[in-house]
Amino acid sequence: MNIKLHIDRLVLDGLDFPPDQQQVLQTSVVNELTRLLGEGGLAPHLAGGIALVRLSAGDIQVTDNRPAQLGRQIAQLVYGGMGHE
Repeated sequence: MNIKLHIDRLVLDGLDFPPDQQQVLQTSVVNELTRLLGEGGLAPHLAGGIALVRLSAGDIQVTDNRPAQLGRQIAQLVYGGMGHE
């Protein structure tokens, strides 16, 4: 099964990372979502294909300024927002 996921915009209110750290954050989100989708696949209601205008993934409590860890947390919330627990 091929999965195509396009995230047009990721809004992170109140966080400001320098450009090199933004890349670390983006890479971490992509890698973690790839891992989660590879291991758990899609929720059944998404398997036939769907376009979502918006996905509310919830809130993250940021305790430090590590973009790699934050990227993994974001990916896990997005994955959960797609119908996975």
